[in-house]
Amino acid sequence: MKMQSHEELPVFTRWSSFLDWLLGVTEKLPKRIRGSISLRLENLALDVLEGIVEAAYTKDKADILKRANLNVEKLRVLLRICHRNRYIGSRSFKFAIQELYECGSMLGGWMKSQKPLNKRQ
Repeated sequence: MKMQSHEELPVFTRWSSFLDWLLGVTEKLPKRIRGSISLRLENLALDVLEGIVEAAYTKDKADILKRANLNVEKLRVLLRICHRNRYIGSRSFKFAIQELYECGSMLGGWMKSQKPLNKRQ
């Protein structure tokens, strides 16, 4: 079985696009939260991207994918806080939540596809 490059993975492509969008959003957040919430959003999103790349090149992917999926959930919570405090508008929030849902589903599917491999070992 040929190993797939991380760039060929649909979740990598989708997350990269989301990350580009998110970096544009965090750049425009109020200065008073750029050192806290903005930085945290950016770091979590980058951690997810690193997890996707790491999982693509690792035999035992389960823990890496769980961590990436947990980071997606943390992003969801922080974005909800940003929306509640009116740092981001409803359209941006709706877009972000939809993208997080889609990417989370993709990561979840990838995790489920790993379970039969883990049981055989």
